Amino acid sequence: MASVNPFNLSDSEEEAERRPNETVDTERSPSDGAPGPPPGNPFSPPADAEPPTLLLSSNRTSPSGEGISVSVAATSAMAGSAETRVSVDVIAAQLLRDQYVLTALEFHTELLEAGRELPRLRDYFSNPGNFERQSGTPPAKDQVLGPGGPLNRAGSISTLDSLDFARYSDDGNRESDERVAESEVPSQERKNFKSSPEIQEPIRPLEKRALNFLVNEYLLKNEYKLSSITFSDENDDQDFELWDDVGLNIPKPPDLLQLYRSCGTPLPSPRDTVDASVGVDFGDLPGNCIAQEPPKKPDLSQQQQTEVVQELEYQISLLNNEKQSLAEQIKKLQSEIQTLKRTVSSPPPATLDLGSQNTSNPCSSSSTNASSTGPLSVPPTDNGQYLDIRGVSEPETVLDPPSTQNTSHANPQSHNKLKSRPPVQFDQPNRKLSPAFLQALLSFCRMCSDSRLGAEVSRISDSEESVMLMLGRCLPHIVPNVLLAKREELIPLILCTACLHPEPKERDQLLHILFNLIKRPDDEQRQMILTGCVAFARHVGPTRVEAELLPQCWEQINHKYPERRLLVAESCGALAPYLPKEIRSSLVLSMLQQMLAEDKADMVREAVVKSLGIIMGYIDDPDKYSQGFELMLLSLGDPSERVVSAVHQVFIPAFAAWTTELGTLQTALIPSLLARIEKLLTQGEHGLDEHKLHVFLSALQSLIPPLFAVVLQNAPFTSRAKLHGDIPAIEVTRFPRPASPLQDVATIIGSREMLSALLLLYDHQLEHEGTTGWDSLLWVVNQLLPQLIEIVGRINVTSSTCVHEFSRFFWRLCRTFGKIFTNAKVKPQFQEILRLSEENVDVSAGNDILTKATVPIYATGVLTCYNQEEDRKLLVGFLEDVMTTLSLSHAPLDSLKASFVELGANPVYHELLLTVLWYGVVHTSALVRCTAARMFELLVKGVNETLVAQRVVPALITLSSDPEISVRISTIPAFGTIMETVTQKELLERVKMQLASFLEDPQYQDQHSLHMEIIRTFGRVGPNAEPRFRDEFVLPHLHKLALANNSQAVESKRIDIATQLFEAYSALSCCFISEEVMVNHFLPGLRCLRADMEQLSPEHEVILSSMIKECEIKVENRGMADAQGSMSIASSLVGEDAKTKFLSKMGQLTTSGAMLANVFQRKK
Repeated sequence: MASVNPFNLSDSEEEAERRPNETVDTERSPSDGAPGPPPGNPFSPPADAEPPTLLLSSNRTSPSGEGISVSVAATSAMAGSAETRVSVDVIAAQLLRDQYVLTALEFHTELLEAGRELPRLRDYFSNPGNFERQSGTPPAKDQVLGPGGPLNRAGSISTLDSLDFARYSDDGNRESDERVAESEVPSQERKNFKSSPEIQEPIRPLEKRALNFLVNEYLLKNEYKLSSITFSDENDDQDFELWDDVGLNIPKPPDLLQLYRSCGTPLPSPRDTVDASVGVDFGDLPGNCIAQEPPKKPDLSQQQQTEVVQELEYQISLLNNEKQSLAEQIKKLQSEIQTLKRTVSSPPPATLDLGSQNTSNPCSSSSTNASSTGPLSVPPTDNGQYLDIRGVSEPETVLDPPSTQNTSHANPQSHNKLKSRPPVQFDQPNRKLSPAFLQALLSFCRMCSDSRLGAEVSRISDSEESVMLMLGRCLPHIVPNVLLAKREELIPLILCTACLHPEPKERDQLLHILFNLIKRPDDEQRQMILTGCVAFARHVGPTRVEAELLPQCWEQINHKYPERRLLVAESCGALAPYLPKEIRSSLVLSMLQQMLAEDKADMVREAVVKSLGIIMGYIDDPDKYSQGFELMLLSLGDPSERVVSAVHQVFIPAFAAWTTELGTLQTALIPSLLARIEKLLTQGEHGLDEHKLHVFLSALQSLIPPLFAVVLQNAPFTSRAKLHGDIPAIEVTRFPRPASPLQDVATIIGSREMLSALLLLYDHQLEHEGTTGWDSLLWVVNQLLPQLIEIVGRINVTSSTCVHEFSRFFWRLCRTFGKIFTNAKVKPQFQEILRLSEENVDVSAGNDILTKATVPIYATGVLTCYNQEEDRKLLVGFLEDVMTTLSLSHAPLDSLKASFVELGANPVYHELLLTVLWYGVVHTSALVRCTAARMFELLVKGVNETLVAQRVVPALITLSSDPEISVRISTIPAFGTIMETVTQKELLERVKMQLASFLEDPQYQDQHSLHMEIIRTFGRVGPNAEPRFRDEFVLPHLHKLALANNSQAVESKRIDIATQLFEAYSALSCCFISEEVMVNHFLPGLRCLRADMEQLSPEHEVILSSMIKECEIKVENRGMADAQGSMSIASSLVGEDAKTKFLSKMGQLTTSGAMLANVFQRKK
């Protein structure tokens, strides 16, 4: 049956379920042949049936002795029931007279269901005046108390102490409060809301109004506002803003969602339970009054069941009165016991006298029932742990918690201070007032104890456990009323209570409040919650962390706010050290894997990756290696840079540390990544997936520090490393800067001192003793390096991204393993492959290694690791040899260009590259000089103008006067790049003069290749060059070249020049051109080009005609409006008509895709 607690000491039904409930046994055997009670006494059992017994359940902390005594009293009371049958009207009158309103309501409902409505009860409950309370009138002594105060208070009277703030809180624990509210609904009304297939009764008006109210409330809460308005219009006879308009004199039940969630939990049937209310004295705190009737035999008629229930309710009222007397007697006896114990433990003589006086106080003993001699126990309501400030007429209310009768089992050491404190004594007046009169007199003090808060205030906790119980009851009501911005102040209180509270359900509720404390916790608030969770975990141990904290994380894994999911991800990592290892490697790992794959927020996935890294640091199940490897690849492929960064900073170092312990770093992890790279290169012959290559190679790069640590820890000299003595400090530049502390070799080894000692032995071993017996290093030399060099030879040398990635990898590898290792083990393997001879670049023979990416990666990844003089000389010599070999072999220069691009990105190497190019400028071979001239084009953009003026331009001027015409032509792209990037006028004039000599000198008039190079250069640099240089030099010379091409006799040369001119004019059409230049040079040049295209390429001629027409229109318009100034040809093509025409003409071209792509070439 549902318990009715008059002082609302229990906050959940689960507490009531813990109590040792026993039931009333009124079963009759069907074989007895006694269908009903004897006519003489309908409430008496048959002679051959077992006598019915009634056992009232006591408070959960009460010993069983009280329950036994009450059970005996109940049995004797049943045996002494009236001999004559009492009419139901007399019973109803008695219930109303004694203010047993709930019992009368149950009685009235049972009679209605049986078809025997009583006018007395019908009139009473239909009159609202019977349930109104006059303001200002103190509660009567015998007033019946309900869950939220006096039962006769109408539901329409709402006070602050009766409002359930948590129900309306966004962040509070709604589920718990709604369960409490549901338990407070009378059983008959609970039945009205319960959907049962056995009950097919038509809906009653009150039920309909209640359901209408809940449905409207559901619609409003879930943003179905239009539906709610329509629903309200269809039920215009009901006020949906006020629950009391429903007409039920009960608290508002939970909302539809909570009712739906709890529909699977069967509620006790009203026919099987009885709700009992207890009348108590104001100064006493009796226990919960709970009576429970057992299930009846199915063969009993409903009338018999109703009569038995009525009789049991009457017996309950009698037994409650007796129970109160027994509780008072127990309290007095225990007070005497405690006083005597303190007397035995050598108290002051005055204390003994006072105690004796107190035990003989007539005022205190007047209420003692001498007939009750049951076993001693603490009062069931307060567990003997509270100071009662309400019963001021009883001075001996201080109970010593550490007594042997205390059921809280608190630590005796925590109460040393309480033990040493003498009992509180009060002076009693020398009066002869009756206790009833004195109690009534004190009732005018206007103390409030009939509400939840009043009940808490009236009791002062006297032990640690009672404080925890009080906090567990009060915190759910406090949290919703604290500002969101200040709720973190409650974290210590919530955690401490959840840590020490004895009730699992209350602890679960408090932890739920903790994780829902703040709607969207910021970084600082999350850190505070995590700190508290870790402190909680350290205190309670792994079992409770698994049972209590992890479920809270699981509930929030799909929360709509990313801050909440972020809290879950961070919690999994923070709690990892305190979880059972089975849970750590199964449930938590699965939770994080799910969040990594499904969560859309970058910051959540970042936290997931970090927590996964922490899990990898604590996992010890080798079977989880493959799952960890897949998680690494999945997280490396994440589109968010912050997630990938977290992988390199946390996950990979932790995963590598685990594989090191497993011994699979060199045998499984690194080979798996290399195999994936090789597979990628094999599949990508026609288009390499550079992103995947970056993913795998970056993972390999992050594994270099743990690999070097493995080499040091498994070296022959490891056992000889000593930390005492003078150990030199490690140079700051000895290792590359780590991405995180976890990638610091010193952190992996254990300390910088140990690393320094191992490095000394490492260098000595490599330099003097070799690698014999050093398996971990031999694997690097004999397996890892050859495989990496073979992979490098297969990548596309024109892919600057791939070259850069591998270059950085080798640079970090060589810097980490040291200079001696680089010189002795890495360079010889590259040099063996890169044999610098002309035979090595014979493509037809397959010896084309110098044209592959091996050259730039060796130059920029290995030879630049150390920047001392001998290292720079080696790099210069290698580049000079490559340039010479490739030039003399007529091989492609892509590998040399890739080396210059990669090195030119760092200003440190500009002087070095200029030195290499000057070697080419003065080389005896014209092929080498041509190569040097073309390399200047790559270098000009990154070199400062001072170096350009002092080193680049003089070298180009020298080459421009070279005897070989091919060398002179090779300088044109570099001159054009200078015109595009340099701003110094003197330099520009020198370059302009040199280019003019190429165009105007008669010796170059028939140089077809020179003209092609100049037109190509003009088209490339013209849009970005200085406007004056473009208007005064580029466009006039293009006009001359177009005019000269009209008279070209060789058709192949003519089409070549025309095609280059078309691309150049297309690129220059986006520039602002003055009217004079357009009329004098641009339009004439286009007309000359159209004349060529009419004969050579009609498709291009159509486009050129359209361009000429639009330019002429704009010139005419500009002439009519001179104020408009210069205008761009490109702007003339913006109009819809021109745009449509131009695009339609472009669609008619049948030339190659490469030519179409270059029609409107722009400066990249």
